[in-house]
Amino acid sequence: MFDANELSVLDPKYFSIIFTDAFDVTIMSRNTGHFWFIHNPEYPTPGTCIIFHKHKASHPYHQHGRANSLKQAIRSIQSHDRWQMQGRPSKK
Repeated sequence: MFDANELSVLDPKYFSIIFTDAFDVTIMSRNTGHFWFIHNPEYPTPGTCIIFHKHKASHPYHQHGRANSLKQAIRSIQSHDRWQMQGRPSKK
């Protein structure tokens, strides 16, 4: 379950905060425009988060990964943003 302290890691300068409650966070990165949905089912252990991602509002979400905390999920999203903004590596 996300408490007020955990939700404080959501920087409104970095993210457009769409929705938050005790178990779910929906945000959009202001850098890439990508949408992120972070769900905390508290199973199998409290604090476990499932990270979902989509590139546009009209697209369906796909699972991006897992994190042990909301803070760790945010770091993963910011890392993905850096990778995305630097350009994807070319295929050889």
